[in-house]
Amino acid sequence: MTTPRPTPIASPCKKVCAVDGQTGLCLGCGRTLREIGSWSSLTPEQREEVMQELDERMERLQSLGKLG
Repeated sequence: MTTPRPTPIASPCKKVCAVDGQTGLCLGCGRTLREIGSWSSLTPEQREEVMQELDERMERLQSLGKLG
């Protein structure tokens, strides 16, 4: 009998890891360094809360001219 593999943690990472100094947000995914560093230890509910904010954060970065 095989042991089931754990479900991978969902992540918004786009492999573009560059944090904007003005906003403190990653230009790839919109998370803060603190959120990125603690992602694997957050509860699914905490990760979902952050995920709900990311579209707005990315729009903010776009409006500030931070994204290409």
